[in-house]
Amino acid sequence: MSLTFELLAEDTQTEARLGRLTLPHGVVETPVFMPVGTQASVKGLLPEQVEAAGASIILGNTYHLALRPGEDRVAQLGGLHRFMNWERPILTDSGGYQVFSLEDLRQLDDDGVRFRSHIDGRWLELTPETAVAIQEKLGADIIMCFDECPPSQAPKEQVLAAVERTTRWARRCRDALTSEDQSLFGIVQGGIDEELRQQSAEQLVELDFPGYAIGGLSVGEPSEVMLEVAAKTARHLPRTKPRYLMGVGRPLELLEAVAGGVDMFDCVMPTRNGRNATAFTTQGRLKLRNACYAEDERPLDPEWPAPYVGHFSRAYIRHLFMAGEMLGPIIVSLHNIAFYCRWMREIRERLRDGRFNEYRASALARFGDSL
Repeated sequence: MSLTFELLAEDTQTEARLGRLTLPHGVVETPVFMPVGTQASVKGLLPEQVEAAGASIILGNTYHLALRPGEDRVAQLGGLHRFMNWERPILTDSGGYQVFSLEDLRQLDDDGVRFRSHIDGRWLELTPETAVAIQEKLGADIIMCFDECPPSQAPKEQVLAAVERTTRWARRCRDALTSEDQSLFGIVQGGIDEELRQQSAEQLVELDFPGYAIGGLSVGEPSEVMLEVAAKTARHLPRTKPRYLMGVGRPLELLEAVAGGVDMFDCVMPTRNGRNATAFTTQGRLKLRNACYAEDERPLDPEWPAPYVGHFSRAYIRHLFMAGEMLGPIIVSLHNIAFYCRWMREIRERLRDGRFNEYRASALARFGDSL
């Protein structure tokens, strides 16, 4: 078995859980946030900086890596871990999200999806079998089933068709898997329809994957709806297996999703906001282009200083952005990754000492909508 998951503690007032995920490239304490390294790089950051920030597992993307540099080249160069000089665990998404996000560049049928490359226009075909084969060559610890993610406002008939196709594709992914040191997760779909979510979860649980993801959320629906659907979906997934909410989200959304029983998260928000001069801090979000920071000598976050960059002043960082210097996005991206990892560590510590719901209430009261 290439994955083991232990439940270390369960909150008595919520569905939150403290766990330990053991993978071929290391141990991951859960709940955990995974920085996104779509193209074998967490944008702007060195691997040692990402690790120093507290990351224990990162994410890569099958679609993007298959286009460039290609899975064969990555395999030839020793696999994704060696290629990007990251020795800790990696999870690769299957490319299924691109079924949703690249709707204008793809052709979809029961066999799979043909994408027209956003880089050079050539066609890439992804089926359940090729998605698994590509991920096996990339060599990630956790790989994902190929799925269909319908738009959040799609008619129920379209969402049902996506659920049924996702189940068929999940079975084909399971049957195509040949690697013994990679763990394949199923992905629950169903839009915001509770009945379809339950149907999708139950069908995938029958296929007995080592872990399950909740996909197809945070694609346009309100945050409170997303969190409610995620929590209700988690109840239909096995208690003893890890649960991964894909593509979410803000720190307070992560906190609420943990309360709903979720163990794993990824999101581009820390680095995307970092490149756009927005920092997540214990004082809320700071928009560093604002003139009020022009002479602000305080560091980004006196309570939670980030490694390497915790001593830089807000005034200096604002100057970097206003001058177009690349160091600005690097500093704030690293700070944001460190903030997210520290946020999850605080959650784990409160689960460990039995004070999670107290911490949750305090955080919600303190930050409101500012985080």
